[in-house]
Amino acid sequence: MRNFGAQIKAPEMHRLVPLLLLSLLFACGKKQIPEATQQNQASAKADAEIAQISLRKDISLEGNVSIIPKPALLIQNPGSFKIHPELAIYYNSPEAKPAAELFNDLYKKATGKTLLISENTEPAGRKNGIYFNIEDIKDNKPEAYKLFSAHTYAKLSANQGAGLFYAVQSLRQLMPPAFNLQDGNMPDEWEMPAVSITDAPRFSWRGMLLDCSRHFMDKDFVKRYIDLLAFHKMNTLHWHITEDQGWRIAIDQYPKLTEIGAWREGENGKPYGGFYTKEDIREIVAYADERHINVVPEIEMPGHSQAALAAYPEYSCTGGPFKVETEWGVFREIYCAGNEQTFEFLFKVLDEVMELFPSPWIHLGADEVPKYRWEHCDKCQARIKNEGLKDEHELQAYFLRRVADHLLANGRTIIGWDEILDGDLPDGAIVQSWRGMDGARKAIEAGHQAIVSPTSHAYFDYDVKAIDLQKVYSFKPIPEGITGRNSLMILGGECNMWTERAPQEKVDSKVFPRILAMSEVLWTPEKYRNYNDFYFRVQHHYKQLDAMEVDYGFETLPVRFDAKMQNDGQLKLDLIPGGQDVEILYQLAESQEPIKFTDPLLLNKSAEIVAQAKKDSKNYGEPASLRFDKHLANAKIPIIQKKYSESYTGGGATALTNGLRGSLDFRDGNWQGYQLHDLDCTIDLGSLQNISKIESSYYQYNNSWIFFPTEVTYYTSVDGQEYKKLEQNVNDTPARQRGKSIKSFAVETDPQQARYIKVVAKNIGTCPDWHEAAGGHAWLFVDEIIIQ
Repeated sequence: MRNFGAQIKAPEMHRLVPLLLLSLLFACGKKQIPEATQQNQASAKADAEIAQISLRKDISLEGNVSIIPKPALLIQNPGSFKIHPELAIYYNSPEAKPAAELFNDLYKKATGKTLLISENTEPAGRKNGIYFNIEDIKDNKPEAYKLFSAHTYAKLSANQGAGLFYAVQSLRQLMPPAFNLQDGNMPDEWEMPAVSITDAPRFSWRGMLLDCSRHFMDKDFVKRYIDLLAFHKMNTLHWHITEDQGWRIAIDQYPKLTEIGAWREGENGKPYGGFYTKEDIREIVAYADERHINVVPEIEMPGHSQAALAAYPEYSCTGGPFKVETEWGVFREIYCAGNEQTFEFLFKVLDEVMELFPSPWIHLGADEVPKYRWEHCDKCQARIKNEGLKDEHELQAYFLRRVADHLLANGRTIIGWDEILDGDLPDGAIVQSWRGMDGARKAIEAGHQAIVSPTSHAYFDYDVKAIDLQKVYSFKPIPEGITGRNSLMILGGECNMWTERAPQEKVDSKVFPRILAMSEVLWTPEKYRNYNDFYFRVQHHYKQLDAMEVDYGFETLPVRFDAKMQNDGQLKLDLIPGGQDVEILYQLAESQEPIKFTDPLLLNKSAEIVAQAKKDSKNYGEPASLRFDKHLANAKIPIIQKKYSESYTGGGATALTNGLRGSLDFRDGNWQGYQLHDLDCTIDLGSLQNISKIESSYYQYNNSWIFFPTEVTYYTSVDGQEYKKLEQNVNDTPARQRGKSIKSFAVETDPQQARYIKVVAKNIGTCPDWHEAAGGHAWLFVDEIIIQ
C-alpha cells in the first residue's frame, strides 16, 4: 500500500549530470562576502604582488570559489588563472620540490602530459608559471601557506613543505572537478579563479580513526583514505588494528597473532578477516608520510584483546582456550596484569610496532576494561597487594605505567581513551576524550594534553539521525570553561569510524559528507565559520567527491520528525525535510493516499505516520515512520526517584509519557536509560481516572549491557499516600538471549479509580557472571508508560 515510487540513493543525486558538463557550469553561483579581518589583510601584504591586487578593494567571494576547509582569508582577484602546456613550474629549494612535483603529477594524471619543471631561486615575477617557494610567510605554524594567482602565474609559498602541500590541495579544489578524475584523457588547458589566500590551521591534530579490526580493509582502501584525508587537510590517521574481533598486524616473534588472531568465523562458517604484512605497513606509512599524514597505530590493552588471547591464551588470567570474538561488545577476557610474562610479550610486540611506525605516539586504547577477571585472579590480586595498590582501577594504572615507561624509554608517548584518567596518568600521556568533554577537561587540570572525539559529535558509525552534518559542524573542540593558555592543551580532534556495522563498502557513506564538517571545525578559525556558507560550499564540493568516486551518504535524515507534546495531551508533529529541495509525502493510514506535507500536524488520537522524502520527483531515502500512542498519562511529568542517564534521556522529563515508542535502535532518541539503578517513578494524572490497563515497554541487547528488568510492578493510589499493588510482572526472557528485542510488561484489571500510578522496574544490576563484561554496570531502557 505504501508505494511511493522508484528509489534513488543520496550519492546518485549529484551524479545525474556528466562531470565534464559540471566543470563548465562550475563558474556559476551566487556571491558570498569574505570574512577578512584587518589583521589577516595585513599579513597578506608580505608579498608585494599579492598586496597590489588584494588590497585594491574588497572583492566579493564568488560562488565558484569553494574550498573545504574554508581558508582563514580568501579574496577573489579579478579574472582567472589559466594552466596550459606552455606553463612552467618553478621551485626555489629542495624542500619545495615535492609539492612542485606533486602538482605536475596531478596534471599528468588528468591530461596525460607534463609541464616543464625546474629549480629557480629568484623571486617570483610576472613570468608565466607556477612558483613553489619555501620562504618566511610571517606565520610560524608549520602548515601555514599562501596562495596567489593572477592571469599568467601563480605563487604558492610556505615556511615548510607541509604548508606547500596544503596549498596544492587548495589549488586542486579551485580547479574544475573533472581535473580530479585523474584518467589521463582530460583537456590540457584548465582555468581557475584568480585568488589571494592566507591560511593556517586552528589545530595541529586533525584526524580520523579508521577501525580495520572489526572488518579488515584492503591496503589500497587504506591508501585511498589517506588521499581523501590529505585532500581535506587532515593530518592524522588513527589506525585501529587490534581488537577482540581481529589482530591485523604481523609480528615476527608471535606469528600466531595473525595465523589465529586475524581470522574469525564468518557468517557462512568460513574464516573471515585478514592482516597487514610488515611490507604492507611500511608501504602505507611511507605513502602517508608523502602526504604529510602521521599514522598512529592503536594496539589495544589491557582490554579489547581477545583476538590476541585466542592466539596466546597463556597471557590471560585463566589460560583459555578462547576464540576470536564474533559478536560486538565488551568482553571480560583481558591481559593478566599479575603475570610478568604478559609484559614481556607486550614489550616485544610494541618493539616491532615501533620499528614499523615512526609516529611519536602509540595509542594503547585502555578503554572499556572489565575488571572481573582481575578480581578473581590470584596473580592479579597478589600484584595489587605487593605493589601497594588499592584496587583493580589502580592495577590498570600500574599496567599502563609499565607499558608507558617502556615506550618512553624508546622515545614514544602513549595516548589512551579517557578511562586512563581513572588512575595516575603516565608521564606525558595524552588523553583522548570520547565520553563527552569531561575527559579533556580533567586531562588539562592534571597538566596533560588532550584530543577530543566525543560520541555526541564525532562518532561517524552513528546514523545521521543521531549525528548529522550540521551537528558535526556545531562541534566546539575547546571544552566550556577552558580559556587562555589552557586551551592550547587541546591538540585537536578526530572523527571516529568504528566499523562494527560498517564493512569496507559502507565506510564512504558513513564518513562523507560529515568529515567535511569535521575538517573545517579543526582547520578554520571559529569566528570565520558559518553553517549556511559551509552548506553552500558542500553542494559544490559533491562534484569533487564524484570525480574521486566517493560514495557519500546523506547530510541528515531525508525526513526528520519533530514531535512536541502539548499541555493538553495532543502531539504537535512537524516533518522536516533533509534538504532545501526535498518535499515530503505522508500517510496516516495504509488506505490513505500520500499527502504533501505543508503544515505541522496536531494528533489527538493514536496513530502511525509514514513519510517519504522526494527529490526531483523520486524517492529520496527510505520511508520513515513514527508511532504515537494516545493515553491518560500524555504530557504528565513523572516524578523519578533516581534520574535517568544524561546519555540516554529519551527526550527528557516527559519521555515516558509523550506517546512516542522506541525502535530497535536504542540510539533513536526515544529510549530512556538507567545504569545500575531501577526505574522508580510516579505519575500524577491530575484527577481521579478509571484505570483498566497499565503497560510499559523495555529493551534488551546484552552486547551493549542492556537487559530487560527482572520484574515490573505497578501500583495505584487515590491520594498519593496509600498505594495498592496491582500485579508483579516477572521477566521470563533469558538475559542470555542474543540480539535486539523489545518487550511489553502489562497489567489489566477491572476498571478502578486512581489518580496516581507508580511503576517500579528492577534493573538486573550488574552484568551476570557468564557475560563478557561480568560485573559491569547494566542498563535498563524504557520508552513509554501507557495508562488506559
